[in-house]
This record gives sequence, structure tokens and C-alpha cells, in this order.
Amino acid sequence: MNTVVSGIRSTGNLHLGNYYGALKNFIRMQDSHRCFFFIADYHSLTTHPDPTILYPNVKSVLTEYLACGLDPEKSAIYIQSDVPEVVELYLMLNMHAYLGELTKTVSFKDKARKQPENVNAGLLTYPTLMAADILIHNADQVPVGKDQLQHLEMTRNFAKRFNNFYKVEYFKEPIAYNDGTEPIKIPGLDGSGKMGKSEGNCIYLADDAKTIEKKVKKALTDQGPTEMNSVKPECIENLFTLMKVVSTADTVQYFEEKWNTCEIRYGDLKKQLAADIIAATEPIRQRIAEIDAHPEILHNAVTRGKEIARESASKTIKEVREIMGFRNF
Repeated sequence: MNTVVSGIRSTGNLHLGNYYGALKNFIRMQDSHRCFFFIADYHSLTTHPDPTILYPNVKSVLTEYLACGLDPEKSAIYIQSDVPEVVELYLMLNMHAYLGELTKTVSFKDKARKQPENVNAGLLTYPTLMAADILIHNADQVPVGKDQLQHLEMTRNFAKRFNNFYKVEYFKEPIAYNDGTEPIKIPGLDGSGKMGKSEGNCIYLADDAKTIEKKVKKALTDQGPTEMNSVKPECIENLFTLMKVVSTADTVQYFEEKWNTCEIRYGDLKKQLAADIIAATEPIRQRIAEIDAHPEILHNAVTRGKEIARESASKTIKEVREIMGFRNF
């Protein structure tokens, strides 16, 4: 059974893009792979977050992971900082990571441009920590978006470099997870092509009905079609993309026909879309409320996940230390 490792930054609530994009894949993986899912709280430190929000963010992400269907009985679900072996491997890999390759990464150059007053060593070595997250469990596959493919390729390079330097065949060279399906890209409500926290165009899984209705009502539209069967502008196509995810085929067809005949009323479309988003996410909100009322659910999940993750990580560190020449007296 292949080992899959994936993480998510601890930056607060999950949104529809997270759920219908990555999380749906994670849920499917659990029955066919040995899965490690972690909340990357160490990674969030590169931006120096307010210490008072770190724990609440981790808690909300963990709660929503479980509410969406990740099962601690099937997968190891853990907090990155609960597994100190990750940091030890991070240190060891840094000894074989070179300044030139680290400064060339797209993410480093992008973040350095956005936060020039905070170009820290953690930001520079972000790819090494990501590699440690993956290699600590000697993963076969990693679910990654296009923006992380460079980091995965660096992980493969670090694994190969380690093996070549120490003349071993220890680390696998993990590949991107691909189940043959095209990943769903959830658009934002502002007419942009992607839903994201930084863009401020999200519908969060924890949003209540009134909040969802308000957000959808404000979604960007145009003046409406003036010719039958015309091509939809991006902002309208985005609304239809959302509808295809949460609504029935009959509903989508109805509004497609209204568009094609120039009879569409955006108020009706938005009202239907909001109702369908609310219905699709209601089971998640109910589960979130249940978890909030029973904190032992979180405790039990991360305790079990930590035990499984540390057992796997300890084995890796023991073997890596021996390969690198560390010995006990």
C-alpha cells in the first residue's frame, strides 16, 4: 500500500475551494492508501503570525478536517509540531540544501517581494521543511497543486542527493498524487479564477446561512446576455461552475437555458446558488458543532495521529542517523 503525505497551513477556516479541491481527494484516498495528513503550524511561522491566533487556527482547521470526513481510524491526522522528528530531519536535509537553489524558488522570491522586511531563514528553507514533512514517512505520493510542484521536485532532488552522497537507496523519490481525475478548481465570488483566503473571495465551510446568502448576493455579475447562446463572461461562468458543484443537474440545465434565451435573472440564480451551497455544507456545519461540543473528539484524533506519525518518524530518524554516521555510546 502506497504512503501518501499531505499538509495544510494553519491559517484558519477552510473554504469551498479547499473542500471540493484537496479535501475530497483526501477523503477518497483513505481507503486505498496509508495516509498521513498534518496541519503545518511550523510553516505558518515564516510570516510571524500573532501567537494568540495560532492555536485557534490549528483548532479550526483540525475541526473542519474531521467534519469534512477525514477519519482518524483510517489515517494519521496530526499537528506538525507534535512530531519533533520532522525538525531533526529538516536540520539534516538543510546540510545538503544549497543557497543557490533555495533562493531560486518561486515561492521564496514571491514572499521576499511581498514581505521585504521579513526575509527570514525559515522562508528561505521552506522547501527543506516541506521535504522533511514528506520524507519523514518516506512517502510514495504527495497531493500537490501546481504552485507546489517545484517544492515536490526539490524534495525528489533532496532524496536523490542524500542517497547519492551516502551511497544508499534509502529515500524514495515521491511523485505527485494523481487518481486520474481532473482537480476541481473552485472560483472566487469576485469574478477571479480562484477562491482563496488572501483574495477575500471565499465562502467558508463554517459560514452560516445568512453569511452565505449575503456573500453570494454580492457576487460579481454583468448586465446580462444580449444575444442568444452567447459565451459567458468569466464572472458569470464562475457562478455556473459553483452551481455545477453544489446543485442538481436539472437546476444547472434550467439556468443554462435561461442564459441561452437571454431570460436569466441573476437574482434568481444567486438565490438558488446560495440555497444549494447552504444545503451542501450543512452536514459539515452540524459536524463542526458536534465536535465543538465534545472536545475529546479532537484530543482523541490528534493523540492517535501523533502516535502513528511518531512511530513512523522515529524509525526514519533512527535509520537516517545511522546512515549519516551518528552512533550511541
